[in-house]
Amino acid sequence: MSHIFKIKIDGWKHKTAIPAKYAFGQPGKDEPFATSDNISPRITWENPPAKTQSFALICHDPDVPSSAEDVNQEGRTVPASLARVPFHHWVLIDIPSELSELPEAIGSEGVTPRGKPCAASKVGLHGQNDYTHWFAGDKDMEGIYGAYDGPCPPWNDSIAHRYYFTLYALSEKSLGISNNFTAEQAIEAMKGKVLGQCEYIGTYSMNPKVSA
Repeated sequence: MSHIFKIKIDGWKHKTAIPAKYAFGQPGKDEPFATSDNISPRITWENPPAKTQSFALICHDPDVPSSAEDVNQEGRTVPASLARVPFHHWVLIDIPSELSELPEAIGSEGVTPRGKPCAASKVGLHGQNDYTHWFAGDKDMEGIYGAYDGPCPPWNDSIAHRYYFTLYALSEKSLGISNNFTAEQAIEAMKGKVLGQCEYIGTYSMNPKVSA
């Protein structure tokens, strides 16, 4: 019997395509973009390290274009050779050690213009995701985007994006941070406190010419 610390997501098999249900964006019927269901997936885990006091979950996409010059531009394609940067879709800390599941829709139940609060909940403390920065200056969408907001890669990107859901087992009950914290701040606060970690990956593309 295996006793390896591992994470599982019900919605798709590890390293395969994420269903649009869990995405922020999807191809539209008559246009390249439409909003999607944006529901956070059910996540379970087992066999955490001994002495685990809490968990933290971070979801990130490492494949975001470093330049927006070609992004979502008709007649243009974001080249695969372009340097890529990370984009964080979910940061949740201070998850109680007795939990082994995040129910579906606990982090998002749809696209919420102007975002959602970074609030404490029964499953932990939600931080802000990077849609906060993405929508800055957009009069219809700007705001603090807390908890989960799913994949929405450029519809003209030449590569499928990868989404890493990483679960950390920690030696402290709380990381002691709040006030709309970011994933970068959570990662810094976790230094020296990680007892173990595991990950689950999905892929997603909105380009009909690219297979996820």
